[in-house]
Amino acid sequence: MATESETDFQSLAEHSADVICRVGLDMNFDYVSPSSFDVLGWTPEEMMAMEPFGNVYVEDLPMVAAAANRHLAPGVDAPLIQLRMRKKDGTLVWVEVSGRVVRDAATGEATETVIVMRDITERKTLEAKLSALALTDSLTELPNRRAFDEALDREWKRTLREGSQISLLLLDLDRFKEFNDKYGHQVGDDCLRAVADAVRDAVRTTDIPARYGGEEIAVILPSTNTPGATEVAEKVRSAVESLQIAHDANPDGKYWVTASVGIATALSRQGGTMQMPESLLLAADTALYKAKREGRNQVATALLLARKEPQSSGPPIEAPPSADGFSKSE
Repeated sequence: MATESETDFQSLAEHSADVICRVGLDMNFDYVSPSSFDVLGWTPEEMMAMEPFGNVYVEDLPMVAAAANRHLAPGVDAPLIQLRMRKKDGTLVWVEVSGRVVRDAATGEATETVIVMRDITERKTLEAKLSALALTDSLTELPNRRAFDEALDREWKRTLREGSQISLLLLDLDRFKEFNDKYGHQVGDDCLRAVADAVRDAVRTTDIPARYGGEEIAVILPSTNTPGATEVAEKVRSAVESLQIAHDANPDGKYWVTASVGIATALSRQGGTMQMPESLLLAADTALYKAKREGRNQVATALLLARKEPQSSGPPIEAPPSADGFSKSE
């Protein structure tokens, strides 16, 4: 005969929108509430017949197993965990899981765990959209400066760890201030959007383009040497020129909107002195100045050596030469 507390539990579970389960020490489901069908597409009977964690997404299995082991330890409160579960139709649903160990009143030994699973797919989708917006430039829809900084740091560390190489392109539109002055900022914005699309189409799938600031676009080229970077840079430069956007103040570009591109390549080698990705940026910037000085609408390069092992802090030891006061915006 069921006790009053068991009857209350059954009533609560059967009317809850969350999935409420009783899990034995063998990690099998001994009870699953009817809401499992609405949330996961599985009936309670199907859930109880599954192997432990049978419908947990494979990438989340280690986290779930670790949480289950910690949860059973005496005096440990179970944290909320968020994980993906596979629905009966094969799609994934995000759930937030909380648990409480039920212990024998006399011995204090764990007897079972009551877990509650709540569907948070809508929340996770919104979080992903907000995160993407925070890392996207609203005008060009390229990754923004924050996203660029994160990607450069990540790829830089991988380059040093693997002892490989990385290249960086910095693209700047020639005489863009004069373009804005003549045609207006709305047309300038339209031009930047068109250039961003052209750059995105010209680079490889492994490359990472981003709006660096103003009329500058940066492209990170992982595992790419100088010849490879030069090939990509020429495609980018040509793609911008091929847009044939009129620019009466740009005689160097035959009165079309054109771009100058600076390339910097860092080789991770023993004995190299460059320590930080900022040096790679400075080198690409210097190469960009060189392209501007030598006539615009062209590509210039710089090469640096980086320490094979990453350094935790400190300013760059080796910096590129000065730009002799030349203004990039010209």
